Amino acid sequence: MQKLKFILSGGGTGGHIYPAVAIANELKNRFPDCEILFVGAKDKMEMQKVPQAGYPIKGLWIAGIQRRLTLDNMMFPFKLMDSLLKSRKIVKEFKPNVAIGTGGFASGPLLKAAGSAGIPTVIQEQNSYPGITNKWLSGNASKICVAYENLERFFPKEKIVFTGNPVRQDLIDIKGKKKESRDYFKLDPDKKVLLVLGGSLGSRRINQLIAKELVNFISQDVQVVWQCGKFYIEEYKHFNEKENVQVTAFIDRMDLAYAAADVIISRAGASSVSELCLVGKPVIFIPSPNVAEDHQTKNAKAIVDKNGALMMKENELDTQFTSTFNKLLGDKTLQESLGENIKKMAMPNATKDIVDEIIKLIESQKV
Repeated sequence: MQKLKFILSGGGTGGHIYPAVAIANELKNRFPDCEILFVGAKDKMEMQKVPQAGYPIKGLWIAGIQRRLTLDNMMFPFKLMDSLLKSRKIVKEFKPNVAIGTGGFASGPLLKAAGSAGIPTVIQEQNSYPGITNKWLSGNASKICVAYENLERFFPKEKIVFTGNPVRQDLIDIKGKKKESRDYFKLDPDKKVLLVLGGSLGSRRINQLIAKELVNFISQDVQVVWQCGKFYIEEYKHFNEKENVQVTAFIDRMDLAYAAADVIISRAGASSVSELCLVGKPVIFIPSPNVAEDHQTKNAKAIVDKNGALMMKENELDTQFTSTFNKLLGDKTLQESLGENIKKMAMPNATKDIVDEIIKLIESQKV
């Protein structure tokens, strides 16, 4: 059998990178001798995270369009043309069987080049509201794997497959990791644990909130594991001096962090939402308002509408957060109800289902 080759692109944030890595891992599991190449944006986090996962990556000179007039915006057409030309060269030299994009600006020129070369392309759309790159690519895509229903208004209906989002496989069964997680984070087993997740880059507003609320948390014997993001660690690391508080830029063992948590505060990026469904813990979502079409609010609302989580907008935090958090912390029945309801929305087989679609495309090429 011919050695299969797959090219994947997705980046900018962990929400695009980790689904791509999960798909690559499943492809490698099915086809151990296959070749996998990633394509990302130069100077973005995928250039570090993908090699750490064991895969080669090539970088493109591409970046997103800012919402204001900047030099980067003026350079965008030149960056796009350069990235398209480089993507065509990469595709021509690598000769992939399928190209897979998980979002982020680098996936635009890569999948465009692959499609122009007659390579089948798969889009993996994580959000309830698609980004500009995936909408641009959808017309020529072979398959579009989605995690939310009713996306026919954005994508051709005949190409859509409802699969869910790829998630880290070590999150599928965290029940047996409670003791290991408490040991790993050196937590008191008799005290509640709050896990705070601001996304891979961090959230200024959530960090400000947690700093302000620490007195409230500590007064209730709550231990805080606080992922503040790489942009904010210098500003907030001094809180590590407080008892029951751990501040870190990034959490390597997310399976243990989720296993340790009793309550979670999180942004509502698509990957985070999918992971939290799998984990089945009570969550307070604080969506970022600074994303395209306010898609994080839509992601969170899809869970909240089915009584699977609580949600607070940033402009409500100063007046409503303390009472909302205290009520959740003190209401065991509410905690259990939220945990059970959010877990009903989990799609643990998403990665396998996406790879099944990729395999179908390869087999259709043989006919």
